[in-house]
Amino acid sequence: QVQLVESGGGLVQTGGSLRLSCAASTRFFSIATVGWYRQAPGKQRELVASITNGGNTDYVDSVKGRFTISRDNAKNTVYLQMNSLKPEDTAVYYCNLRLVGMDHWGKGTLVTVSS
Repeated sequence: QVQLVESGGGLVQTGGSLRLSCAASTRFFSIATVGWYRQAPGKQRELVASITNGGNTDYVDSVKGRFTISRDNAKNTVYLQMNSLKPEDTAVYYCNLRLVGMDHWGKGTLVTVSS
């Protein structure tokens, strides 16, 4: 069973920055696609950013130019650097790892952006 542990969430003012981290417990991390999703109150979970094993990245339009996803395969960790945060970025952020067609999820970390 793959375990994903997120950290780095918290309360920040509009325009501030946070860096989320997600550590994975699988030795196959380097071949997995990993990503960050978020779910705001009353809304569906949405993909924020993803990165393939080859380093290709994808972002939802609303975060392009502000968020950066990266990975460190030596540490089995994926990061999400979030800059210029807005109140609409407030959500629970979930780490996702896709391996051999199976999705694994972390428990989430809350990001709150105050106006």
